[in-house]
Amino acid sequence: MCIISKSPQESIGKIFPSSSRYGDHTERMVDLHYDEAHIWLNGYVKKQNCRIWSEANPQVYVETPLHPEKLTVWCALWAGEIIGPYFFKNDEGHNVTVNGDRYRSMITNFFIHELNYHDVQELWFQQDGATCHTARATIDLLISRFGPVNWPPRSCDLTPLDYFLWGYVKSLVYADKPHTLEHLEDNIRRVIVDIRPQMCEKVIENWTSRLDYIRASRGSPMPEIIFKM
Repeated sequence: MCIISKSPQESIGKIFPSSSRYGDHTERMVDLHYDEAHIWLNGYVKKQNCRIWSEANPQVYVETPLHPEKLTVWCALWAGEIIGPYFFKNDEGHNVTVNGDRYRSMITNFFIHELNYHDVQELWFQQDGATCHTARATIDLLISRFGPVNWPPRSCDLTPLDYFLWGYVKSLVYADKPHTLEHLEDNIRRVIVDIRPQMCEKVIENWTSRLDYIRASRGSPMPEIIFKM
């Protein structure tokens, strides 16, 4: 078992030496992708890549909430199903953001426990480069269990939770305009539970198509068609 972390030192070709079916490993390996996200009660979406260009001052104001109420939720996705959601809370049951201690507690007390309910013989385990993921104590915990494998940097288009799950969840959880975090949490749980295994399989099939394209094109930008599932 190993952890796949985003790192520039190794190419996809070395990680995936054959086709999208990984040679003889298809039947016995699980590619598990996981991440956490903030989901705001007011529907706010962080647009960190948004830029406004003009020859003159456009006099445009972008309003952002000062202290928005939000949930920090974690999920893991593989071709069979979704593990989670897991909501980060403190000992008093209040919603909190993720840090290294809370992240490691989730791995030890929730994630490893959940894996025991699945027939997984070999696991490829992917996380991104967030600080709580790369803290020394976290790396020591994961390497002691899984061991490291490199992954291309800045590869959100190769991460199913980034290009599928969080957008899909956020497109549905605000339909009834939740007014409390408890209501929002219930909506998130319902939406994720309703995701069928067939949809997860299609997401992973799309992921393998992306890997095949990146390998064949030696890292060229992916065409729009590959984003349609």
